[in-house]
Amino acid sequence: MKSFDAIVIGAGQAGPSLAVRLAGAGMSVALIERKLFGGTCVNTGCMPTKTLVASAHAAHLARRAADYGVTISGEVGVDMAAVKARQDKVVSDARSGLETWLRSAKGCTVFQGHARFESPTEVRVGEEVLSAPRIFINVGGRAMVPDMPGVNEVDYLTNTSMLALDTLPRHLVIVGGSYIGLEFAQVYRRFGAQVTVVEKGPRLIAREDPDVSDAVREILEGEGIAFRLKAECISFRPLDGQIAVGVDCENGEPEVIGSHALLAVGRRPNTDDLGLDRAGVALDARGYIVVDDQLRTSAPGVWALGDCNGKGAFTHTAYNDFEIVAANLLDNDPRKVSDRITAYALYTDPPLARVGMSETEAKASGRKVLAGVRPMSRVGRAVEKGETQGFMRILVDADSQEILGASILGTSGDEAIHGVLDLMYAKAPYTVLQRAVHIHPTVSELIPTLLGELKPL
Repeated sequence: MKSFDAIVIGAGQAGPSLAVRLAGAGMSVALIERKLFGGTCVNTGCMPTKTLVASAHAAHLARRAADYGVTISGEVGVDMAAVKARQDKVVSDARSGLETWLRSAKGCTVFQGHARFESPTEVRVGEEVLSAPRIFINVGGRAMVPDMPGVNEVDYLTNTSMLALDTLPRHLVIVGGSYIGLEFAQVYRRFGAQVTVVEKGPRLIAREDPDVSDAVREILEGEGIAFRLKAECISFRPLDGQIAVGVDCENGEPEVIGSHALLAVGRRPNTDDLGLDRAGVALDARGYIVVDDQLRTSAPGVWALGDCNGKGAFTHTAYNDFEIVAANLLDNDPRKVSDRITAYALYTDPPLARVGMSETEAKASGRKVLAGVRPMSRVGRAVEKGETQGFMRILVDADSQEILGASILGTSGDEAIHGVLDLMYAKAPYTVLQRAVHIHPTVSELIPTLLGELKPL
């Protein structure tokens, strides 16, 4: 048995930074990674998919060149092998850089293999048993594959296997009309594939406001993506080398015939093979590790960070988990998860950026709510770029002057939203942002304007 001051299981977004921080504080640290350093973000999430989004955007702009007075002779083509090679290099560089950093960190010992708890203080990796009074779990999640009829009779894709493609699907059928599915839908449509999105619900991205869902659908339909909504009984069957996806919608054909089928119907935590019962670590009904506001599990001396704790499904929330744990353990700074403001983006083009409450949530809160709304067609920067799809909305509590939330569906919205988010963290009244003098021409400069045009919901 090898003894350490701390064990970190998983090299995703929280684990490596925590391991190095603990080692820097003088602790002996063991970091265990079963497969690929960097977790979901580096290997199968943010980095590869946003690299694909960039390649798809380049193809889209090239096809629109005439809109900008630019002449391109001949048809715009996409070399999928080159696209994948670029994606793979971005991932490989990030992964190898992270691994090199960890292996060179003083006081941090890296183990590769599958970690399983032997007790609340002991973890087995292959033939070795490691012990520590502090253990941090950062094992992430993976694609959910529901037991839909016929799903095991076809060669379906997930977000992971999708990234292995170096050829263009003739017709990609995507089951799931939410964040992952919509990003892949637009990317592969811009690469030249026929794309159909099948969604069980009556609209896309159900957690968003209906007008946001409708606007995103209209943008994607405008690029030639087909949607089959209210698909209550989704099924699969092989058909002459293709995949028939049963949709059972109120309207249209009962099946969609595709060359490839991508399942994008949710995520599940990687907690089912860690021996957590032997550590006394409690799980909820969905398999997520139950944690308190400082990310402590039910087992003393064991913490859970990142996607596996159900407190956030994003790289930025995982990294914030690291910050919370480090602050509490090392800095005498009592930080907690409940201080975090909801913020995320959907990386279609244009992107959808969201912070705080949606309009639906604000109305349900019982507050007196004011809203400012502006279409992107009335944002100078968007007009100049020729990207006027979408709109901006900001929500304010009329009594406290607190900003409740904002949605920006539009060019550069994923960057512009941070001015709103920062003010929300500062707990300052909206008038501070309203009176700020922003740089022209930007998308951000219209946020003070929005705040000067507030009306009751």
